[in-house]
Amino acid sequence: MRALDPDLQTHLETGATTLATCWRVTRRDGLVLGFTDHDRALSFDGTDFLPETGATGSALSSSADLAVDNADIEGALAASALSGEDLAAGRYDGAQVEIFRVNWAAVSQRVLLKKGVIGEVKREGAAFRAELRGLSHTLDQPVGRVYQRACDVNLGSAKCGVDLDDPAFKTAGEVTALKDAQSFIADGFSSFEDGWFAHGLLTWETGANAGLSAHVKTQTQNGAVALWLPAGAAIEIGDSFTATAGCDKRFQTCREKFSNAINFRGQPFMPGNDFAISYPLKGEKNDGGKLR
Repeated sequence: MRALDPDLQTHLETGATTLATCWRVTRRDGLVLGFTDHDRALSFDGTDFLPETGATGSALSSSADLAVDNADIEGALAASALSGEDLAAGRYDGAQVEIFRVNWAAVSQRVLLKKGVIGEVKREGAAFRAELRGLSHTLDQPVGRVYQRACDVNLGSAKCGVDLDDPAFKTAGEVTALKDAQSFIADGFSSFEDGWFAHGLLTWETGANAGLSAHVKTQTQNGAVALWLPAGAAIEIGDSFTATAGCDKRFQTCREKFSNAINFRGQPFMPGNDFAISYPLKGEKNDGGKLR
């Protein structure tokens, strides 16, 4: 059972309460925002909880087992708090959320109802809806290695061992022409063959997307670049970036492109489906010897 502040407990027992809900959102970049369904701003723990967004929350649900519990935060986009561009760019993905029940007449009387992280975010015109996932959702994430032909680690990680700061695997460039929301022409690729950066990571250094990263879908030596998803904000001519080489997780790529076969983390010689479901047939050489 959740322990309540004695003063808050006394307030609840009066039957005539002055309660509000507050949400504190802490993004992965450290930015902290506060929202409330009260009609004026509330402040505590160094955070100002603003009413201008018109934020509201759905009913909280939780269970005694380890099932994932969730809720929604809904509200209007306000320039002083939330921007549609930041939501679209994924700046709120994985942000930590704390939900408080507060006596707005005496904010020291409050209780923390729930903690979680933001999951799926939807934007509908001038409004947003953010899914709040309980901490138990992390138990649904796979842990450990997967038995598969493809490599199961990220390029450049400690287990991979490839140095992505090597000039052979990294470049810097600048957008010189635009095609659409997810493709453009840029310099910096003339010394690399077509597709060298496909599946790689492009990180924006300047412009409206500065600090964000995107995965490269295709790239050519003449600088034509396409991203898998549109950038969060509009790409502009002159926006600079760095890009690192991509890996399609195949053993051949690891050996020939990165000379890193010794660290390949897949099982390239595992038998296929045909072998897994095969059975002995009369007339075959069933002597228990090695497969040919």
